[in-house]
Amino acid sequence: MSVKVKEVIDALERFAPLPLQESYDNAGLQVGLTEAEVSGALLCLDVTEEVVREAVDLGCNLIVSHHPVLFRGLKQVSDATQVQRVVRLAIQNDIAIYSAHTNLDKAEDGVNYQMAERLGLIDVVPVGDCGVVGYLSAPMDARFFLDRVKEVFHCQCLMHNEVLSRPIQSVAICGGGGDFLLDEAIAQEADAFLTGEMRYHLYMGHEQEIQICVLGHYESEQYTVELLERLLGEQFPHLPLYKTEVNTNPIHYLI
Repeated sequence: MSVKVKEVIDALERFAPLPLQESYDNAGLQVGLTEAEVSGALLCLDVTEEVVREAVDLGCNLIVSHHPVLFRGLKQVSDATQVQRVVRLAIQNDIAIYSAHTNLDKAEDGVNYQMAERLGLIDVVPVGDCGVVGYLSAPMDARFFLDRVKEVFHCQCLMHNEVLSRPIQSVAICGGGGDFLLDEAIAQEADAFLTGEMRYHLYMGHEQEIQICVLGHYESEQYTVELLERLLGEQFPHLPLYKTEVNTNPIHYLI
């Protein structure tokens, strides 16, 4: 049974409506024609030239990403920047690109719920404008909790503030750059707050108040690919879906 690009878009936007996105965002169709029949979809966090070539090799004419390729308008399409090269390469190979970003973060059962599920949280509910809070099934020693987070999210480097002297059970989560939710997490009396990025000064003044855990932006959102796979697999069981094998994390750690 054939599936058109617009049908995949409709399914994604039923789950994560575009009006949910932040004002600065540019979720939605990035490149391509919506009437094209989908030969296969490659799912990824970021779209790079290597990812587009991967789609070509797999015979996919649709890429579904979390982070948009186009945040701002292009004044030229040449080979001067990575974004321009990605757009040219996609057009040359008749590949459509669709991105579900902050609308997917905010969606019910979206990115933050995926993080909570990976961590084994229960009774997960929304908190603030774009986060969730849930509970470990039993209180956990704070140091063990940090080790658990590092393991679950495959963090080469886990940044945190002073280790709490009390156990952790309630956990607030906001993937990506979510430090804006820290005050709300504290107001909710969460024992811990997980996010992908946090500004330096926000670590200060919260010793023994809340356990701050900063995973890295990529590490916090890496399981978005599984979320997209599950969502589209349920809607289009016969559509070939592929998870990228390209690690697009631009940050490297010297261990």
